[in-house]
Amino acid sequence: MPAIEIGRVCVKVAGREAGRKCVIVDIIDDTFVLVTGPKSLTGVKRRRVNIKHIEPLDKKISIQRGASDEEVLKAIAEAGLTDFMRERVKPTLKPV
Repeated sequence: MPAIEIGRVCVKVAGREAGRKCVIVDIIDDTFVLVTGPKSLTGVKRRRVNIKHIEPLDKKISIQRGASDEEVLKAIAEAGLTDFMRERVKPTLKPV
């Protein structure tokens, strides 16, 4: 299972949004990815994050690279993950 891929559901483990779930929308380079919650669902704004600050989960949704927040919301609803995405979790810190 490739951990960092487009459509992978993750948990943010650092920053003010720590413990909230997000979806990888684009891979910028070896260190950074573009994620979104979307903000209306999970409270995570679309932003660039370091891959050390996210923890991939076993869930994945099918979206295109660079999908809009509306497309991500629709894919989450189709996968039946709306309630799962709203849940907050206590992040487990990974060694850096």
